[in-house]
Amino acid sequence: MSFVADTFEPPLRLAAEGFELEPLGPRHNDADYAAWTSSIEHIRGTPGFRDGSWPRPMTPEENRRDLERHARDFEARRGFTYTVVEDGRVVGCVYIYPGAGGSAGAQVSSWVTADRAELDGPLRSAVRAWLRDAWPFEEVDYAG
Repeated sequence: MSFVADTFEPPLRLAAEGFELEPLGPRHNDADYAAWTSSIEHIRGTPGFRDGSWPRPMTPEENRRDLERHARDFEARRGFTYTVVEDGRVVGCVYIYPGAGGSAGAQVSSWVTADRAELDGPLRSAVRAWLRDAWPFEEVDYAG
């Protein structure tokens, strides 16, 4: 089942001041793995990840399978995961998935690496505006 209408074209990029978002996929494996494994404790302290099962220790191959799953979700329109890129370096992710209980909205979470923690506020602001202006959701529950 599709998360958004068949007529909606999910954006493939968000350019914001100092960073960009692009769909996360297996091609990001090395950079994504380096980003989150360097910041596990920081991510666990981020809203939306405090009580979850991720991040957890994974091998690079397990991470690749996770990225492949996110890419399949994007293609099937079941959910949309974007990597946050700053100056060519992966520094975070944004997850847009169906709201709880089949609502017409989206649940959104994001993280940035510990060394780019100050990017969290600008990322959240840019993503909120993007969701409002470019996405069809009636409601958005952005963790935190």
